[in-house]
Amino acid sequence: MSQTTSLLAGADQDILPETIPERADHVPPFARSLGTLLRLLGRPVSMPLLLSGILGGPSVNSPEACLRAARRWGLDGRIVHRKSLSDISSLVLPCILLLAGGRSCVLLSRDAETAEVVLPEEGEHAKRVPLADLEAEYTGYTAFGSLAGRLDARANLRLPVTRRWFWDVIAHYLPLYKHVIIATVIINLLGVASSLFAMNVYDRVVPNQAEETLWVLATGVLFAYLVDFILRNVRGYFVDMAGRNADVVLSSKLMSKVLSLRMEAKPDSTGGLVNNLSGFEALREFFSSGSLVALADMPFLIIFLWLIAFIGGPLAIVPLAAVPLMIGLGLLLQLAARRSAAQNYLLNMQKHALLVEIVHGLETVKITGAESRLLYLWEQLSDMSAETTRQSRRYATLTLSVSGGISQLVSVGVIVWGVYLIIAGSLTMGGLIACNILAGRAMAPLMQLAGMISRLQQSRLSLSALNAIMELPTEDDGDEEHVDFGLLQPAFSFENAEFSYPNAKKKALEGISFSIRPHEKVGIVGRMGSGKSTLGRLMAGLYAPQAGTVRYGGVDIRQMDPANLRGRIGFLPQDVTLFYGNIRDNIALDDPGIEDQMVLRAAYLAGASDFIRALPGGLGAQVGERGMSLSGGQRQSVALARALLHDPEVLILDEPTSNMDKGTERLIRDRLAKITANKTLVLITHRPGLLDLVDRLIVVEDGKIIADGPREAVLRALNGPPSVPKPESGQLSPAAGGQA
Repeated sequence: MSQTTSLLAGADQDILPETIPERADHVPPFARSLGTLLRLLGRPVSMPLLLSGILGGPSVNSPEACLRAARRWGLDGRIVHRKSLSDISSLVLPCILLLAGGRSCVLLSRDAETAEVVLPEEGEHAKRVPLADLEAEYTGYTAFGSLAGRLDARANLRLPVTRRWFWDVIAHYLPLYKHVIIATVIINLLGVASSLFAMNVYDRVVPNQAEETLWVLATGVLFAYLVDFILRNVRGYFVDMAGRNADVVLSSKLMSKVLSLRMEAKPDSTGGLVNNLSGFEALREFFSSGSLVALADMPFLIIFLWLIAFIGGPLAIVPLAAVPLMIGLGLLLQLAARRSAAQNYLLNMQKHALLVEIVHGLETVKITGAESRLLYLWEQLSDMSAETTRQSRRYATLTLSVSGGISQLVSVGVIVWGVYLIIAGSLTMGGLIACNILAGRAMAPLMQLAGMISRLQQSRLSLSALNAIMELPTEDDGDEEHVDFGLLQPAFSFENAEFSYPNAKKKALEGISFSIRPHEKVGIVGRMGSGKSTLGRLMAGLYAPQAGTVRYGGVDIRQMDPANLRGRIGFLPQDVTLFYGNIRDNIALDDPGIEDQMVLRAAYLAGASDFIRALPGGLGAQVGERGMSLSGGQRQSVALARALLHDPEVLILDEPTSNMDKGTERLIRDRLAKITANKTLVLITHRPGLLDLVDRLIVVEDGKIIADGPREAVLRALNGPPSVPKPESGQLSPAAGGQA
């Protein structure tokens, strides 16, 4: 980081963009091989599109990350250890060989002396190399991959898949639970040791005063307890391991779902969404805690009841009668608690939403003096939430109390009935003690089950909320198969496009038709709320039109992979967002491994280099959450640098200088003028100083285009000489024409 900072500190303020080094074409070697493998398997994917899906950014040279990115195109890949090339079956070719020095190649075939490979750094053509030379470079690890089958339109049965996201992962890690089951079997069998020990001591050792037998029995039962202690820890380890592995996969699925949501499907309440996602913690706790152990102990209830019947005969009736009673009462109480649990969940979601709004808008709250009102709302929600929590806890406490009381009644019943059996001569004192111990062991999993039923309510609600999130449409959904169109002209066309935001009664765009030629410079102006920013969002592929068509390079954007489309566009939204981290992290948000020179170039073009140079940390200076450590203009400058980072062929800039001073605006205007000669520029602005960058103006009003033509002609029509009548209602006036 210090090197980056010093580079920026020494940069000349007047250096031309053309003299700044361009980005080196760095593609991870394994990613090149993976692209070759996909092509050979019949599913070619362009390298930019493949790199866009790599976790951590395109510069991450991780085979695992590349294989994970390839799942998007149906490749089921895995890395396995094969000691020698001779251990690789010809049936699994082609495959990727991991070579020394971080390199890789695609193995197509081999014979006794040579191997046919594709070395991505040398192109896509195959070549023969000596097998011995390849073996010397081979690291012993191979990546195999196969394409998943696809159903066509004839297979039109829509099967519910939302619940599978959770249960399929749990089922995948069930093999880990075989160790849990084995340990549970041994633990429960060892649990019989204490009852047998007590029975033999009271029936044989005490009457005969057999001290040697006592110590033999004591040694045996202590050994059983030691094994029990070890096995319980081993069982806990495997339960935790299975829970941890499932947790990583499930949380990744959830976050992947959120990141790929269609913008129109994003829930209105950010706080509510975060609260629902946090419900995964309760779900994870349920499936990685003693709840599953309690379920595993349940089958041994039958064994304990059989042992009681074997030792005490009719005494088994007492715990046997308690089983349905305990389960039935527990279920009835939890059914009664279901409503309060659901209300509590909804109230907590509303509290979370309010909290997020207050924290994000704390400055506004203080300026407007709204503390008392918001505190009143918070206390109202807290009071209602506390009441529903109290009701839920009351039912949970009652459930545990009932199960504990029934367990105590079982103990009393066994002892009382056992005394009569002893008097009748059909049971010994040791047998009674053993039966009482076994009855306690039989009731233990039932008491755990009663507590688990209480937690089950929260887990059920959490799973329902998460299922609702997983049902939301994503950019990967739909019947359209995204195609990589390769090189396209940086041009847009709208054909009778219409769009309205969710829950909006009025259309944001209606009957929009216009075209933007390659390398054309177009400005979009209009009143606030006229639909200017919506046009930019549609061009960037953030939204799709609900009617009509939006094309890029002559291709309907719905046919293009969103990552492919956005990779061609540098988009600066009106409301910029920075993330916690330093300035460099925020400029290179999509690719942390990008070269410093590219970051410096983008910072220079965006006018950020001056204020970055003045910061003690330079590019390493922290911006805080949402960039609150920077001014509005500085945040906008960093976001503009992010849009310029990869030198895109299209720039869509929505109010790029609205928070900047006139001097910085002129600086950015001059620098943008130099780099946009061979780019398509769409400039959404109300700042007259930026209109020099465009040759054409489009005026939007109430979601419709009311003027479109050369810049000077449109400006004259909007402003007009004093003798010209004022524009009609619904058109831009000189004062209103600058509203965003």
